[in-house]
Amino acid sequence: MDNKKATLELGTKPVGKLLVQYALPAIIAMTASSLYNMIDSIFIGQGCGPLAISGLAITFPFQNLAAAFGAGVGVGAATCISVKLGQKDYATAQRIFGINITLNLLVGIVFSIITLSFLNPILLFFGASKDTLPYAREYMEVILAGNVIQQMFFGLNAVLRAASKPKHAMGASMLSVLLNVILAPIFIWPLDMGIRGAAWATVISQSVALAWQCRLFSNKNEIMHFRRGIYRPESQIVKNILAIGMSPFAMNVCACIVVIFINTGLQKYGGDMAVGAYGIANKMAFIFIMINMGVNQGMFPITGYNYGARRYDRLLRLLKYGLCTGFSITTFGFILVHLFPYQCARLFTTDATLISISIRAIQINMLAFPLVGIQMITTGFFQGIGKAKISMLLSLSRQMLFLLPLLIVLPRFVGLDGIWISLPIADTTASILATIILIRYVRKFRTMASAKA
Repeated sequence: MDNKKATLELGTKPVGKLLVQYALPAIIAMTASSLYNMIDSIFIGQGCGPLAISGLAITFPFQNLAAAFGAGVGVGAATCISVKLGQKDYATAQRIFGINITLNLLVGIVFSIITLSFLNPILLFFGASKDTLPYAREYMEVILAGNVIQQMFFGLNAVLRAASKPKHAMGASMLSVLLNVILAPIFIWPLDMGIRGAAWATVISQSVALAWQCRLFSNKNEIMHFRRGIYRPESQIVKNILAIGMSPFAMNVCACIVVIFINTGLQKYGGDMAVGAYGIANKMAFIFIMINMGVNQGMFPITGYNYGARRYDRLLRLLKYGLCTGFSITTFGFILVHLFPYQCARLFTTDATLISISIRAIQINMLAFPLVGIQMITTGFFQGIGKAKISMLLSLSRQMLFLLPLLIVLPRFVGLDGIWISLPIADTTASILATIILIRYVRKFRTMASAKA
């Protein structure tokens, strides 16, 4: 009963309090995760050298691709569960949970087998040079071997949030992060495992966190729990999961494609050091993007429930709070990196050349960063209410409609700076498109809220 009461609160408790209750644990977890990623890169840069940082940057497309499959299943299933809980259809929500586990297992195993079989050609295609390939390969061999663990870990965390367990989802993420921070320096320095040691730290940490999640879902008193008869895929449920999950899937796939273009362009116009500089700039932006993702994750169950319950007034209040929060987060990031660009770059490396290139990359790449918060929250809002086509359009707009053409054209005229400049231009145009679409739907929801009142 306590679990059902917690779920029913999504439609009755003040929206501001709900957003804090659900988003704060997700923000803490995502902040810890992003800080771990940054600290991990610092360990690799300081312990393995500047070429290791460049090798790590080459793996970004791989990580985006793996995240694409994880988000495609996890976010899709979590949104479907939230909507069904809003409709008080607990039996269907439980079946979605079981099918989510099956899909994550299948996708994780197949992805690992295919990518490990063609690892070297893929890394070369992603922009690796003969100097950075060994670092990228050592790291990804371990990460891909444990990909099914990562897939299940993120998939179950999404379900925990959908099932009104945001603090448990935060606990799982924090456990993984803390173990990672402890194990990575031990594996890199005393055990002399280099960049491979950092990868092993990640896999081991996520394995322990996954075991804790499984223990939570073994409790039969929970709305979502392991039981027989829920794991067989049902075509309609699978279609619904994939339809909603297609937006975050497409966003991550597009990010993969874009990073490939960025890395190959950087290799052509600036060499390995430029690739490493992008890796550093990307890590700085990644912190604030992950915090915004935490806001989105906190919003998902609330938006899904209230949309399913047709509480449009609450939906609009949640959207207003979300947009203000997202804008504030990325604006703070913008101010921080432009006041202290040298200190940001120096965290990752002592190499003077790499620091110099990184400062310019950070300053230009994040010129329009405040607008990124608005675009992310808007996209997440449409994901949360199951508007798959709109969220996909917004996901694709920045990466494919705006950024990719700029990456192809601008470097031909202004060289390396053309790659850096492409990012803020794409951020600006994508945010304008998101705002135009959002205004239209806000008017629609206001009309529906007034009619219901």
